[in-house]
Amino acid sequence: MTIEEMRQKKLQKGYSYAQISNLSGVPLGTVQKIFSGETAHPRYATLQALEQVLTEQKYNMKLQDNTIFSYKDSVEKKQGEYTIEDYFVTSDKIRVELIDGVLYDMDTPTFGHQKITGEIYRQIANYIIENNRECEAGIAPVDVQLDCDNKTMMQPDIIILFDKEKILRGKVFGAPDFVLEVVSFATKRKDYFKKLEKYENARVREYWIFDPYKKQVVVFFFEGDIYAQVYDLKQPVPIYIFEGKLQIYFERILTFCDKKSLY
Repeated sequence: MTIEEMRQKKLQKGYSYAQISNLSGVPLGTVQKIFSGETAHPRYATLQALEQVLTEQKYNMKLQDNTIFSYKDSVEKKQGEYTIEDYFVTSDKIRVELIDGVLYDMDTPTFGHQKITGEIYRQIANYIIENNRECEAGIAPVDVQLDCDNKTMMQPDIIILFDKEKILRGKVFGAPDFVLEVVSFATKRKDYFKKLEKYENARVREYWIFDPYKKQVVVFFFEGDIYAQVYDLKQPVPIYIFEGKLQIYFERILTFCDKKSLY
C-alpha cells in the first residue's frame, strides 16, 4: 500500500494521527511525518504496522463530527450511551471529551496551540496573583464535569473559577465562571456550536473562542446585553467577569498564529 493509499484509507475510516499511533504502536511523531510526506522513505516494518491498522476490519470505526470509536479494548456502546466510567477507560489510551454521552476524539495539541493557551493563561494568572483576586485559573488538561451528571466530562483549554469548592479530588464539578477554547481544524465545529450550547446551558458566565486561523476572538458574555462580540486582536480584549479590569494583550500571541506552529 502506497502512502497516498494510506491517506485515503485514513480519510475513509476517520482516524486521527493519535488513533493510528495508538492502534499501530508507531510513535505519533513518526505517523505525522509519514503522512505529511516529511519522511520520504519510511522503514518497511513501520509501513506494515500502519497498513495493518488501516486494513484490519476489527479496528474499523466511523467518525462523524470528530466523534470517537469503539475499538478492541474499549467498551462496546453506541454514541450517546457512554458514561463517565467509559470516559476514564478510554482517556487512559487517548485524549477524549465526553459530551452528552458522546465521546469526542481530541488530537494532540500543536506547539502553536499550546503557546497560545499558555500565554493567555499566564496573563490571567499574573492578574489574579498581583491583584489578590479570590478565584482560581486552570489550564488543560483538567477534567470538568460540567453538568455534574455521568454523561459529560470536558477539558476546556482555560477556565476561571470563583467558587473554589467546585474543585474536588483534582477535578472540577460544575460550571466554571469563564471558559476559553482555542480552535483547531478538528474542533472548530464543536467549539462554535456544541460547546457554546453546553456552556451557556450550564450557566458558564463568559465563553471565549480564540480562532488562530481567523486571528480573532469571539466573546460570549451571557450576563451582558450583547450576546456575542468579535475582536480582531488589534486592541486588548477585556474579560467581563473581572469587570473589564483584566485585558488580554495579543501582540505576542499573534506571533504564534503561523502555519509552522499550527499545522
